[in-house]
Amino acid sequence: MAIVWTQDLSVGVNSIDKQHQQLFEMADELFEAGKTGKSKEKIGELLNFLDAYTKQHFRDEESYMATIKYPGLAEQQTAHKAFINELTKLSAEYDKSGGNIAVIIGANQMVVDWLTKHISGMDKKIGAHA
Repeated sequence: MAIVWTQDLSVGVNSIDKQHQQLFEMADELFEAGKTGKSKEKIGELLNFLDAYTKQHFRDEESYMATIKYPGLAEQQTAHKAFINELTKLSAEYDKSGGNIAVIIGANQMVVDWLTKHISGMDKKIGAHA
């Protein structure tokens, strides 16, 4: 199952769309690694990427929402904090277990949920407001 960003997922804000495309690329790399039995090696890379990505992306996205006076900013900030909390827990599990199957499945599920629910649901509303 390929994880591919498509135009229908566009928020309509070029900088946000480009960052989302990066997340899709990394998620797809994780799924491809799973097909070849290399998920354990890739999961650490994904978690490191997500740590850096979320700090930058959420800051950029929230700043943009503030400039356009987006009414859903507080809801977005809450969702972003929840994602960071889940990422922190997953990273701790990875550090403790070294990337066991539960961590790999958890990372896959977290990323898929974020891609399908947050971006296609919440983030698309940002572009509609602008």
